[in-house]
Amino acid sequence: MEEKYRKIKEIVEKELSCSAHNMEHVKRVYNLCINLAKDEPGIDLDILKTAALLHDIARVREDKDNSGIIDHSILGAEMSKKILKDLGYSEEKIEKINHCIITHRFRSENEPITKEAKILFDADKLDALGSIGIVRSLIIGKQYNEKIYSDIPIDKYIKDNLVDKKPNGRIKDLSKHTLKLEFELKLKKIPDRLYTKKAKKIGKQRVEFMKQFFRRLKKEINGEM
Repeated sequence: MEEKYRKIKEIVEKELSCSAHNMEHVKRVYNLCINLAKDEPGIDLDILKTAALLHDIARVREDKDNSGIIDHSILGAEMSKKILKDLGYSEEKIEKINHCIITHRFRSENEPITKEAKILFDADKLDALGSIGIVRSLIIGKQYNEKIYSDIPIDKYIKDNLVDKKPNGRIKDLSKHTLKLEFELKLKKIPDRLYTKKAKKIGKQRVEFMKQFFRRLKKEINGEM
């Protein structure tokens, strides 16, 4: 890893303390970005790598905000500007990196336009799926004292606990959330939202694994097996 990326990594690591959005997540997204970029022509790897390292720099600040006002993608882009200026990035590159950061989240109306932004979006979403997605969600669940499973009607949950009462609204109170609710509201929809062909294929495989997991989990909770 080049020296400038090491410096960015050190800065981001100081900001992250949430166990599911720590540097391990950032490293997986970083590596997925490089993997997906191999099949996409004309990618500026410097923009992509830098954005991947910085994309969740404000995540902990959002998680600590129960009002739902802070959007870590918007705040993260603002925080990144000074970091990138200090490292000598041009205004043009800073703008392109910020676009990647602003558009990387699922629960947002900001759509990625550039190839680099689409790859970062895909890589970040893939890390929420499959076995790693289940592990990450359970870590978050423990942190916020979530239940293991809930059959609350989705419409009621959206009305009670999502900002603006929208399915893609940010979560107000994470203690009322569950892995199954996250799957129904977001995770199972991810493959249809991905941009690159390779990511779509990986995403569908990971979602199918999660469906099998939830079918078995419900049976075990009900004492059926």
